[in-house]
Amino acid sequence: MPLDKPDLTIAERVERLNARYRHHSATSVLEHALMDPELGHVALVSSFGAESVVLLHMVSVIAPGTPVIFIDTRMLFPETLDYQRELAEKLNLTDIRTIRADQRQIVANDPDRLLHQRDPDACCHLRKVVPLEHALQGFDGWITGRKRYQSGTRAALDFFEAENDTRIKVNPLAYWGREDIEDYIVNNRLPRHPLVSRGYPSIGCAPCTSPVREGEDPRAGRWRGRDKQECGIHFVNGRVVRGPLPKVGDSKETAA
Repeated sequence: MPLDKPDLTIAERVERLNARYRHHSATSVLEHALMDPELGHVALVSSFGAESVVLLHMVSVIAPGTPVIFIDTRMLFPETLDYQRELAEKLNLTDIRTIRADQRQIVANDPDRLLHQRDPDACCHLRKVVPLEHALQGFDGWITGRKRYQSGTRAALDFFEAENDTRIKVNPLAYWGREDIEDYIVNNRLPRHPLVSRGYPSIGCAPCTSPVREGEDPRAGRWRGRDKQECGIHFVNGRVVRGPLPKVGDSKETAA
């Protein structure tokens, strides 16, 4: 069950954590996130995408029994499903929890499997946001692989974020660059997602992910041609969260 902390709000705990770990390394932040009672019970949420192996490897070294939540939208590339199985075995991750949308909800809201064309936000909500929210019940926090360099909506990302008054989100790789990711994968001889070599530097669901041409932003292939940059699991109250939420009583809107 989540820790009972009546003396501090989530936002106050986030502020303290960011102050405490501001100058720590990614591995140090992750280790503390997994061990610090200030965070409580924490899970890693992983897409098993192009860069996911970095955090998965770190977790496998620090605490391989950490719950790893994998959202299977039933629209993923077959290569992603194969990669998930490969990494689970190679890294000896012992608590991978594959979650999916309720099939009854899929039938009711996306009977022709074309919702992603009509309303990609609704599709992401149905297949990702709702299942993840259910899966995170009982956790005090969750770990993500988001980084500042990935998009403008993540430019102000910090190590710790408040997700309403519900839980804390941890971004150990927030300050890493592309070269850090590459160095880590090479130095640790980690297997790459098979689609990376085929021009997919950012990988989501198959219908909404396309190859990226030379010189394009690495996330240009996600929802190409649409005014959409996030799948929705990193939203609070319908807004993208790029950094810590305002303190209680602050009149500003959510940092977005």
